Amino acid sequence: MADKRMAIVLVQPEIPGNTGAVGRTCVALDLELILIHPLGFQISDKRVKRSGLDYWPHVQLTEYRGWDHFVTERAPRRNQMFLFEEFGSRSFYEPDYPEDAFLIFGRETKGIPQEIIAEWQDRLFHLPMRSDHIRSLNLANSATAAAYQAMRGKLG
Repeated sequence: MADKRMAIVLVQPEIPGNTGAVGRTCVALDLELILIHPLGFQISDKRVKRSGLDYWPHVQLTEYRGWDHFVTERAPRRNQMFLFEEFGSRSFYEPDYPEDAFLIFGRETKGIPQEIIAEWQDRLFHLPMRSDHIRSLNLANSATAAAYQAMRGKLG
């Protein structure tokens, strides 16, 4: 699938409400939502749809049975991949995001699996935070902030 649409990729998400909220953001910004299995819930879970409200039927959803399947099927360019972790070495303000960027987020409790991080170490970014009292932001909030930053200058 060669789509020029930007996508938010959730790797093994655990909380249905977060996925629903990210789906709602994807509809608002005309982004694809990619879910990498295994999921910590059933996609038919009413909590996914409750968070996505009546927008869920409009989500451009693609699912992959695992990370390797996603990489094989989509064959992403290295400069297309943006992995977000609290310990990412670069701020999400730094890059110029291509229009077909993949904005990648991991599980709410464990983040992106280590084997993926090892392969994509040079593509790690973080959302800056001013307070030392917090380790990370909610997944849905992070994905939304990153999506708006990645689309800066592309929204009217």
